[in-house]
Amino acid sequence: MSAGAECNSYSFMETINVQIRKIAGNEDLPLPEYMTRLAAGMDLFAAVAAEETILPGARKKIPTGIVISLPQGYEAQIRPRSGLALHQGLTLLNSPGTIDADYRGEIALIVINHGDAPFVVKRGARLAQMVVQKICRVQWVEALQLDETPRGEGGFGHT
Repeated sequence: MSAGAECNSYSFMETINVQIRKIAGNEDLPLPEYMTRLAAGMDLFAAVAAEETILPGARKKIPTGIVISLPQGYEAQIRPRSGLALHQGLTLLNSPGTIDADYRGEIALIVINHGDAPFVVKRGARLAQMVVQKICRVQWVEALQLDETPRGEGGFGHT
């Protein structure tokens, strides 16, 4: 398939079943959802009971009204939405946040306003996105010497 070509089905993507539960009082909110056919992240919605204002430089914990049960071997990463970051200066602290397979609490967003104006969070606002990924466990193998690379010990600004 050429670059930019659309697929007629999702058969090229692996699909997993993930259990989800809406917390009581949040039945009116949609489940996390992909906004385009090939999106990697699902939008998460604010489950605030009333509008909340985040002043410039301030941060708030914003509930999503959902709990999930990921299969073993998976994690969910919670990431900012680029449009909110660009236009309002809104992003997430602890980003990407990690939801482990054994976590059963409500998914919440730690939102910070880096913008110049107060940001009003309304119920149902799309504030973040969630990407579900496979994970692997690392088994460390101590070595006296590591293999050489052209970069070597070059760090920030090396290339």
